[in-house]
Amino acid sequence: MRSADAGPAAPGRVRRPRPRSGGVPLPLLLPALLGLAFLLVPLLALVIRAPWRSMPDQLTSAAVWQALRLSLETASSATGVALVLGVPLAWLLARTRFPGRRIVRALVTLPLVLPPVVGGVALLLALGRNGVVGRWLDSWFGVTLPFTTAGVVVAEAFVAMPFLVISVEGTLRAADARYEEAAATLGASRFTAFRRVTLPLIAPGVAAGAVLAWARALGEFGATITFAGSFPGRTQTMPLSVYLALQDDPDAAIALSLVLLAVSVAVLAGLRERWTGAGAA
Repeated sequence: MRSADAGPAAPGRVRRPRPRSGGVPLPLLLPALLGLAFLLVPLLALVIRAPWRSMPDQLTSAAVWQALRLSLETASSATGVALVLGVPLAWLLARTRFPGRRIVRALVTLPLVLPPVVGGVALLLALGRNGVVGRWLDSWFGVTLPFTTAGVVVAEAFVAMPFLVISVEGTLRAADARYEEAAATLGASRFTAFRRVTLPLIAPGVAAGAVLAWARALGEFGATITFAGSFPGRTQTMPLSVYLALQDDPDAAIALSLVLLAVSVAVLAGLRERWTGAGAA
């Protein structure tokens, strides 16, 4: 029992129990090492077989810079679309109750498990020139999305936005809603409370989700090639360039793959505490 003069427990984060030190059971160690090798050996092979001597020439070619520039521009634009649409959607899922919310959440996360090529076909059927919505965009506004740079942005946003929604929704659920209630009692509207109170509170989660969405958009292949095609300077992004270069110039494909690998490592290193938990004690 606690002594009478002991004060109340200090509020704060609950300490997690430290794992016990000791040997690792062999039936767990061997599969763990095989799993680690299974994940790391292909990446190490990419580094080992890289044409380091010709790497400067490979990476300074006009085609590579064209694909890299297009990838950076479209991935950034797709992230902007995901932020504008995804943050309000995450708030809706986290802060409101409505019939079918679980179904909506499942549909929002569907692109995470949907094969990207299937997503590209779905975009064609919805936004193509003869699509369910695309025909009206074409006849009313003269807007055609497939096989254009804007189509690349749409395809990348479609597969990347669920990453942002999941991250922001989780942050919203962890945030204390009493701050919003206090702002409402002081006369602030719900939108003002969101803009002045909630958004600064969840800014780290929004930033993490945006970086994840950007990285996913940068590496998108299946939906992009299906919905936007592969036209140099217009829709041919870095992943598409890797695929095409692998057929004619494997060294160039390896060089481009290393660029994407470096970007992925940088993203994970920047998000290690929020996404992988590497920063935990």
